[in-house]
Amino acid sequence: MSVLLLRLAGPLQSWGSAARFTRRTTENAPTKSGVIGLLAAAQGRRRDADLTDLAALEFGVRIDQPGTRLRDFQTAHHSDTDKAMPLSERFYLADAVFVAGVSGEAALVQRLYEALLEPVFLPYLGRRSCPPSQPIAIGEPFASDLEQALRDAEWEASDWYKDRLAAMSRPEAEELGLLLDCTAGREPDITLRDLPLSFDPRHRRYGPRGVRSSSVPRPAAPPSHEPTAPLAPLAPVAVSVTPVVTPTATPSDTPPGTPAAASPATPPGTPPASPSTTPPVTPRTD
Repeated sequence: MSVLLLRLAGPLQSWGSAARFTRRTTENAPTKSGVIGLLAAAQGRRRDADLTDLAALEFGVRIDQPGTRLRDFQTAHHSDTDKAMPLSERFYLADAVFVAGVSGEAALVQRLYEALLEPVFLPYLGRRSCPPSQPIAIGEPFASDLEQALRDAEWEASDWYKDRLAAMSRPEAEELGLLLDCTAGREPDITLRDLPLSFDPRHRRYGPRGVRSSSVPRPAAPPSHEPTAPLAPLAPVAVSVTPVVTPTATPSDTPPGTPAAASPATPPGTPPASPSTTPPVTPRTD
């Protein structure tokens, strides 16, 4: 069987299995109906399309970062009469991260992967107001057992959440919750009306789905990315400096190597000497 792993992370998520009327609750983890709806939308299937092949996929989810439950109140008006609708409660999971997986026939799983890369309808995490914050497909499909694939997948929690758990010493912080479809012949831990039969808004239908819960050791966090790590350090380069010597001019009648005579100092303010105008003295002949 082929397995496709999905990263479900966003500011808000909401995965209801029993949400009705004015109270729209959410489960603690993504539901199969919600994830199948996401995949069907990525393929461009209409709400009244057949879901038999997608509903037959094996489904599982690992809780990498449980998030915080958030309650919101919303009001609405009827589009035709503008009449105010009843006040409704909406529940969300804030800052949650999950690794979900589907397993089935290789060709179908490959088509789902390609649809996630170029979705026809924008995917969302349970409700249209909950867009994903990261790419959904973790990687290409691969042959594996679904439970083993979820156990071996890298830990997708946020960095700040990993730092918080690193400072904790509680044993429960060392494990992640795991929810899987319950196979035939096994007693489910819980049962949800979560198996999608039709998304037709005129008559949505869901069947019961058995779920078994487990836990897995928390995977080690991947090493932090350091882009300069592969670069080799540069060896220091020696730079030689040649002193610059300014030559001193010497008179032509001075032998080479003879130091130049120092000129007597002239007091400041003394005017330069002018050429002598005294006539030459003629010696007497008598």
